[in-house]
Amino acid sequence: MSIGTSDPAITVDGMRVAVRIRRSARARNYRLTLDATRGELRLSVPARASIRKALGWAQGHEAWVRDQMARAPQTVPLADGVTFLLEGRDTLIVWDAKAPRRVVRQNDRLIVGGPPDAVGARVLRWLRAEAKRVLEDETRALAQAHGLHVATVGIGDPKSRWGSCASSGAIRYNWRLILTPPEVRRATVAHEVAHLLHMDHSAAFHAAHTRLLGEDPRPARAWLKAHGAGLHGVGV
Repeated sequence: MSIGTSDPAITVDGMRVAVRIRRSARARNYRLTLDATRGELRLSVPARASIRKALGWAQGHEAWVRDQMARAPQTVPLADGVTFLLEGRDTLIVWDAKAPRRVVRQNDRLIVGGPPDAVGARVLRWLRAEAKRVLEDETRALAQAHGLHVATVGIGDPKSRWGSCASSGAIRYNWRLILTPPEVRRATVAHEVAHLLHMDHSAAFHAAHTRLLGEDPRPARAWLKAHGAGLHGVGV
């Protein structure tokens, strides 16, 4: 068990697992969570707690950590020969020394050339750009069709939400929506556009969401609940 505050960690089956420690004035007890996408534990402790004792407590929960790590979604690196989900379809990354550096989509393949060690970075940039293009087009088209104003459309990579809408009309999405089936992505777009009408999750909001989407959004919501966590492992 590492007790240095610069690189705290515990061991699980002999393997070092990093621990990010957060002191909180409101905390009364220790709280341990796993960030599966970063491969680290997060340990919240009271403001004046001993880090040594807190790490000792965390080490005592090795069995829990082992179980959580076993349940965590597998990471999917963006590399040559890897298959990942793109718009709900299995898509293969193919590096070709003779291909251009830019990513070219051919059916269920992404063809990319250039240095092989930069394939992941180029595919990730392409995915983010594609997400921005598709989500902005769909958002503005849906809003315009219903006489609503969208100020801006942006993307990010939040861990806890798929989209957000500010009262200013600024809408942001998680770029990983481009990995989901189109009907799931469109349901999320309709969700955020519906917030232009109702900045809450009232019955009126849910009615507007269904009306804008033109169908029941619950199947899309169920898909994200079942598969969404695994999408956060793509490109890690």
